[in-house]
Amino acid sequence: MSMGLLDAFTALRRLWRQFAGWLHERMPKGLYARALLILILPIVLLQSAVAYVYMERHWEAITDRLSAAVARDVAAVADVYSSFPQDTGHDILSRIAAVDLHMQVTVLGKQPLPAPTPKPFFSLLDHTLTRELTRHLTHPFWIDTTKGSNLVEIRVQLDDTTLQILTTRTQAYASNSHIFFIWTTVASVVILAIATSFLRNQIRPILRLARAAEEFGKGRDVAFSPRGAREVRQAGAAFVEMKRRVERAIEQRTTMLNGVSHDLRTIITRFKLSLALMAPSNEAAEMRKDVEEMEHMVEAYLAFARGDGGETPVKTDIGAIIKDLQIDTQKMGIDARLALSGDPVVVARPASIKRLLANLVGNAQRYGKRIDFTAINDGKTMTIHIDDNGPGIPVDRLEDAFRPFYRLDESRNQDHGNSGLGLAIARDIARTHGGDLTLARSELGGLRATVTLPV
Repeated sequence: MSMGLLDAFTALRRLWRQFAGWLHERMPKGLYARALLILILPIVLLQSAVAYVYMERHWEAITDRLSAAVARDVAAVADVYSSFPQDTGHDILSRIAAVDLHMQVTVLGKQPLPAPTPKPFFSLLDHTLTRELTRHLTHPFWIDTTKGSNLVEIRVQLDDTTLQILTTRTQAYASNSHIFFIWTTVASVVILAIATSFLRNQIRPILRLARAAEEFGKGRDVAFSPRGAREVRQAGAAFVEMKRRVERAIEQRTTMLNGVSHDLRTIITRFKLSLALMAPSNEAAEMRKDVEEMEHMVEAYLAFARGDGGETPVKTDIGAIIKDLQIDTQKMGIDARLALSGDPVVVARPASIKRLLANLVGNAQRYGKRIDFTAINDGKTMTIHIDDNGPGIPVDRLEDAFRPFYRLDESRNQDHGNSGLGLAIARDIARTHGGDLTLARSELGGLRATVTLPV
């Protein structure tokens, strides 16, 4: 027995998880849609609960009372007819019914009752009036609530005649209940419209903050000032302060590096002058080569630490940059092929993007005899592939290639006049644009460098 309960509980948990997953997939993902759902759902549930209570307690109770009153009036009409046999013209009966009971009575003579008419399943009046007439009448009766839009016909079969009684539906039925639903519906629509308008105004500052943060993450600058509710303004103020601190840190770093660059270049220039004054010799040539390599390494280090150097993002034709690199590659006698798809223009820093791609193409030129360029714009992301047929990099060391100053093995040796910062600089540029740079095995057998940039 316990195992059966455990299996049932497990099955219920599985069903609940499936239902929760199904519901999660269909729930709105945006903040505005979720907030709107949080606002609408309680109102709908409240409306449903109020309508149900009104139908069950108020509307049905009123209909019961009105139908009971009509049933008593019909029984009174039948009693008056039986109590005054001397009223052969039925004047008293007609007057009492018309004046006091607001009914129209017709004596049809002795005749059978009509065949029962089909009763609507959801007609509260038919069920309630039939029940009340059964309680108050001892004679057979027949009712028709579909005779007219505002009339109810009741026939009562007495011993010697049949009475036809016509009354209005409003006497037996709470017919104005729809007004309640109309007013509640209209009120709900008005409330939802007002709430939606206010909610949109509250969501708009959050969307502006998200857009400003996204653009800042892509290296773009947009005008932003905190607005909205107190909490949203606090978040916006925190973002503005964070943005200022980041910009101040970058500015301080750039200023410091400019100073370091000036001092180091001064020392290197003095070395060059000293070497120029020395007599030609193998030792002087070796020292001159070391000084040149030192100068190249210093420039690479400073470029890596300096980043984009404050360049302003503008609309940049990626296709034109790649075509220029393709032409340069072909001039070196290397087979270069290009495939473009979609709009090649994105908002970026032109010099930084050109430097990024030049670093990747330089590596491919150094190790491969064929290079394929592919650029695809799907409307959201610009994806650039650079494939070569060189020796490639082992899969387990692809991420190591991005480490600054890291030296790979002989397959992609970086000791030939390189500082080991090319890929690190390239990835840093891609990420400051809100994108990324990854490495993988190429279909050509060498290395594939993939750059993704937001459009």
